[in-house]
Order: sequence, then C-alpha cells, then structure tokens
Amino acid sequence: MTEPTPPHGSAGDFDALLRRSPDEPAVPEPRRRTRRWVLPTLTAALATLGIGALAAAALSPSQNSTTPDPTASAAATDTTPSPQPVPTVGAAVDEATDADASRDISALADTAWVSRIATEADIPERALAAYAGAALDTARTDPGCGLGWNTLAAIGHVESEHGTIDGSRIGGDGIAAPAIVGIPLDGQDTDEIPDTDGGELDGDATWDRAVGPMQFIPETWARYAQDGNDDGTADVHQIDDAALTAAVYLCAVGGDLTQPENWIAAIDAYNPSVDYNNRVAAAASHYATLR
Repeated sequence: MTEPTPPHGSAGDFDALLRRSPDEPAVPEPRRRTRRWVLPTLTAALATLGIGALAAAALSPSQNSTTPDPTASAAATDTTPSPQPVPTVGAAVDEATDADASRDISALADTAWVSRIATEADIPERALAAYAGAALDTARTDPGCGLGWNTLAAIGHVESEHGTIDGSRIGGDGIAAPAIVGIPLDGQDTDEIPDTDGGELDGDATWDRAVGPMQFIPETWARYAQDGNDDGTADVHQIDDAALTAAVYLCAVGGDLTQPENWIAAIDAYNPSVDYNNRVAAAASHYATLR
C-alpha cells in the first residue's frame, strides 16, 4: 500500500520505540511498493512486543455515555506469539450525529474527546477526527473487523506525520496541502511498479507513486477508494476519504484485526517492510495508552 517511509526528526516522543519486528506473510493484494522481505524466525515473538494486546484494538462506541472516556491497556510484554482476545481502545461517540443518515465520518467522534486526545497524542484534530470517525464507521459497517483508531493513527503517523510531512498541513476541509506525493516506484529501494493510470492520480506517467496523507498507490486507490466526507467524491488528498479507504482496505485484507497475526498481516499488506511493521506497531501501542 505505501512506499518505504524513513524516520523523520519530528516523529514525536516515541521515536525511540519504533524499532521492532514484523511477522506473518502478506495477504494477497494489488502490487506493492517496497521490497519483499524474508521473515526471520524471531519475528513472531518480537512483533508481540510492538503490537502488544492493543495495536489491533477496536474503537468501541460508548453508546451509553456522553462523557469522552476512551479506555486502553498497556502493551503486552510477553514475547510468546500466542493469538488471544484483544482489549479495546474506546472513543466517545457524538450522540447528536446519526451515523446512518450521513457518512461524514469526521462528525462521528465526540468533539471533546477528539480535542483532548489530539493534544495528548500530538495529532492534528482534523486528522484524529478522521481516524476515529473511520474506525467508528467501520465498526458499524464491518463489526467483525475490530479496527481501532490507534491503528489508523499509527499508519498516518508513519506515512505522512498526519499530513504534515514536508511542510504540508490538513486544512479544515480535510485536504492535505501542498499535496503529498511519494518517490517514483522505479525499483530503486522499492518495488518496481510502472505507471498504471497514465499519471492521473500521482502525476507520473512513467512510474506509480504513493499519494496523499495515507499514501496510496493508484492501483490500490482505484480498487478501494471511499468517500469519507460524503461530498460525492473520493479524493486521495482528503483525510476523511483516505482514512476510511485505509480502514476498508485493512479489514478486507486482514479480517478480524483483534487477532494479532491478522493485524500483522494487514499492516504487512499495507507496506511489506520489517521496519514499517515495527514502527506502526510501536505507534499504535503508544496511542492505545492514551485516555
């Protein structure tokens, strides 16, 4: 799903944690960007450290409470890779929003919760509203997936620092500007992916590139693109659309993401890289501890 993303100096207080290991083979999907990797025998055990019991956690709507009181548990330290039920990371739902009447996902999460967690997590509020809304919407449309907002936020962090990489920012309309476009996927430290769309999405008619705050390649975007802000258009540069597309994709390739091996496989499908899997796992575990 994404091109390899090197560490950035502004990655946050938990950059030192983004150094662990991946695990399962990838779920079949459209062609990817990065080099395929061979799994060392220890990765199953090491991945448990990064994901813990929470990186695959579901975002659970609190239908009986109007107080934003998300819950999370600390990451597991057991290095034995034994799949087990995963605790949830909760976010308060905006009770005034009818999720069935509108699919503007940025309005689904309680605004007080978004404001508080955004401050604690150092995530722009507009981006967090999209991550939380995408997870809440997915909990309604695909309840068996168990996707947590923390996983989407972790991917957004690693891919584009929540739409802020290289001077970009996400505006009130959810558009990341200047546009975030990755390097050409020409086989130099990436998979070799010749152009698939005449440069329509990424502006490159020779090689495909990853695009937008969640970094989709054209082939994957064409297959999974979603309209997260209910404006009638799926825009790869718009964070609601991109976050919901990422949610739909992860659930499609991973299935029940409350199972650690499925979560690992879904992240691998998004970007098959040892370093990438580790960094997303560490970031997701960090976000899961926020209350």
